[in-house]
Amino acid sequence: MGSKMSNRRRFTIAVVAAGLALLAGTASAQKKDIEVGLIAPMTGPYARQGQVMKMAADLAIDTINKQGGVKSLGGARLKLAVFDAGDSVEKAKNAAQRMVAEAPNLVAATGAYLSSFTLAVTEVTERAQLPVLTFSYSDLITSRGFRYVFQTSATGEQLAEGSLPALLDMAEKATGKRPKTIGIVMDNTAASVSFAKPIRATQLTKLGLTLVVDETFTPPLANATPIVQKVRSQRPDVLILLPTVIGDSKLLLEKMNEFGLGKGRLPTISSGAAILDPDLKTNMNVEQLEGVMSVVAAWSTSAQKDITREFIQKTGEPWPTQHFVTTYGDIWIMHAALEAAGKADRAAVTAALRSMDITTGAAKFFPGGRVKFDTSGRRESATLLIVQWQKGVPVTVYPPKEAVAEPLWPKR
Repeated sequence: MGSKMSNRRRFTIAVVAAGLALLAGTASAQKKDIEVGLIAPMTGPYARQGQVMKMAADLAIDTINKQGGVKSLGGARLKLAVFDAGDSVEKAKNAAQRMVAEAPNLVAATGAYLSSFTLAVTEVTERAQLPVLTFSYSDLITSRGFRYVFQTSATGEQLAEGSLPALLDMAEKATGKRPKTIGIVMDNTAASVSFAKPIRATQLTKLGLTLVVDETFTPPLANATPIVQKVRSQRPDVLILLPTVIGDSKLLLEKMNEFGLGKGRLPTISSGAAILDPDLKTNMNVEQLEGVMSVVAAWSTSAQKDITREFIQKTGEPWPTQHFVTTYGDIWIMHAALEAAGKADRAAVTAALRSMDITTGAAKFFPGGRVKFDTSGRRESATLLIVQWQKGVPVTVYPPKEAVAEPLWPKR
């Protein structure tokens, strides 16, 4: 009798121990680090932007992990894998191939800076069924029928169609006159092409504007003199200036000042963050930047005061750029998708992204305040921001609900 009770007790203890071990094993598996990727330029002329994107991803992941990680997966922590997209489309494509080969456990990624890089990268990641979030502007990114690409920014066409009417209205309110002539100086990257295409195709006629300067160059720009001479000769009422390389922005703006077109003499509007980068303030006379505007898909707004302060304190950077805000937001979107999916695999994360509809959390980092993707992968509520250099700092001036300062229209 005693022997039977002893055997029964030992069996019960063994079952309980096995159960506890199973639970511990499950918890351990759930808490395994979840790899997310960043593919961006870490070397070459675009390295500065890639480094800012890495700062953003590191800061977001650190915050998420300190707040308990992915709770639906037992508090699993996020871990970042970084891949250098380099300075060319071919290098970006090679980096994507390395990413899918060397990091098979990645559940999602963000990047890849220039739209031309993103187009090449997502050809690779689509075949690997790896979901990729990107702020690159080109309309082509989500026009190819891909299922694993999610564009958090407004597209180049959306930015162009929305920005020019807003800018012209701002000019009329500030000066009492509506601009009649326009110039376009742009590089031939995908983002610039996407932005300029609808302006040339429909906006000029629709808004009654005459195009008097139309110049395209391949970055990096070796000599800005011939281009700026043409601008000075035609003297448009407004200049659309579309460089994507910081060095080209500096070269063009300095040459414009040399030719008497800077410091507000010629209202100058750009697209993208290159012309708003802190390096410009460091490497050129800040007075030459006053009044210059740019249309962007994201920037620090009135809704992001806390993260703006934290960014400045922890990084030593003077302000968070578009690349910081969007990458930071993308990591939080991945976190929301993982929480909803309850699984650390690509298919589940992709399904969660496709069904996502949030107006809190990650949504506050994106203009429009909502994260919901349509069937093509575009964020449905994506809109634009207009940022302007004022007293040495680029600040959001449009739309009013996102603005941190009133717009100033440069006077000739």
